[in-house]
Amino acid sequence: MSKRKINRRQFLGEASCSAVGSMAFLSSILNLGAINTLAARPHILANTGDYKAMVCILLAGGCDTHNVLIPTETSEYNSYVATRGALALSNTANPAQILPLDFNNNGKTYGVHAGMTKVRDMFDSGDLSFLANIGTLIEPIANSAQYNSGTKKIPLGLYSHSDQIMQWQTSVPQSRSAVGVAGRIADLLHDMNTIPEISLNISLSGKNRFQAGNMYNEYSISRSTTAANIGFTPFPSWWSDAGYKTALRNTAINNMVEQEYSNVFQKTLGNITKQSIESIDKFRIGLENVIPLNTTFSTSGLSQDLKKIAELISVRSFLGANRQIFYVTYGGWDHHDNVLTSQAAMLPVLSNAMSEFNDAMKEIGLHDKVTTFTISDFARTLTSNGNGSDHAWGGNQMIMGGAIQGGQVYGTYPSLALTNNDFNLSSRGRILPTTSVDEFYAELALWYGVSPNDLDYILPNLCNFYSASCPSPVPNNYMPIGMFS
Repeated sequence: MSKRKINRRQFLGEASCSAVGSMAFLSSILNLGAINTLAARPHILANTGDYKAMVCILLAGGCDTHNVLIPTETSEYNSYVATRGALALSNTANPAQILPLDFNNNGKTYGVHAGMTKVRDMFDSGDLSFLANIGTLIEPIANSAQYNSGTKKIPLGLYSHSDQIMQWQTSVPQSRSAVGVAGRIADLLHDMNTIPEISLNISLSGKNRFQAGNMYNEYSISRSTTAANIGFTPFPSWWSDAGYKTALRNTAINNMVEQEYSNVFQKTLGNITKQSIESIDKFRIGLENVIPLNTTFSTSGLSQDLKKIAELISVRSFLGANRQIFYVTYGGWDHHDNVLTSQAAMLPVLSNAMSEFNDAMKEIGLHDKVTTFTISDFARTLTSNGNGSDHAWGGNQMIMGGAIQGGQVYGTYPSLALTNNDFNLSSRGRILPTTSVDEFYAELALWYGVSPNDLDYILPNLCNFYSASCPSPVPNNYMPIGMFS
């Protein structure tokens, strides 16, 4: 839902004076000096009419991605098997538990879990790539010796679900920030959309940190939302006075939200409710114009969530949208037990849902305008705890769409050996990330239309990964991962 309509410079000017007491604001900007810097420098928007969308799929619980993307070169696969033990997937069983990818980079080869046939197909056709060993970082940590020296800054609550899932969404690992990456992007680019009552950020999974901004928050719907049921539920039609009671209820709500409150919490709740009501009618128009897709979606919750997102993208013109960011959660990945059985059931659901959504984007002609990616709290230990794996750090994620350079494994896939491994942090096999969340989000943001001038607002730690004396606002030695064509 959108908040009070003010432009970006008005907000920044007001925030300098009125937000001094707001810890949420300070934790997201990190210091008041950044406010003046952001307000003073030029801000460039992408051309109106150039539609782009991002879809974030949170694999909540910490997905064991070492069994999603597996090294298949002989020596590296042998290390994988030796370390993972009972958790290792077989490359020789009939049928094999690993599907080879059409990829060979100087002898480096990989495969995916056998339940991810659709992911394999999309990778091989150039619609999907992997990001290897990515994780939350405040600054680069070269190896385990640097990590153990205590001289490097470490994310708060490392290996904690609540902290790491938050930090993937805010990209501020040194702070429990209330403002997320997509929220900051919405603060900057919301004016590209022509109906201000409808948020740039739309969630299929309720409130979340990723889409919370300083000026704008997410608009939440469910996969079952239609033009007929959006908004407050009316009294049952079979009640003789249903219309009267519905009208009475609506009047009471309107009176409450229109009232002037002195208590800041009551005032905030009233404003949020009012803004939500104002956006319902606008959103209903879009839903009324949804035309059923020819693409068939599976019955899983994730597939149905992505189907709803595809429908909303298809009526973007009715929603006044040139930019949209969608968020959906697929939970249940905290596999301290039965990891192999659970992944055999869950990974096909993820693979099929992503493939169906990819097909839908091709159907509506926006395959190169929509980029979908996965995130997760963290990866998991390489070694088994007996029947599962425990909390760790760096892991592998996917990015999908027509704009990316598909069929690639970006980043540095580390050795999975427990000994003589510069990136292993413990006897359990916790791997130090070699690519930061900031580097990934920076490239997404630039593709999406965020000005290079604003990268350090979106990602306050970004300069740490390019130069200790990185000039604001643009890193002078910024080297993108190279995900986009």
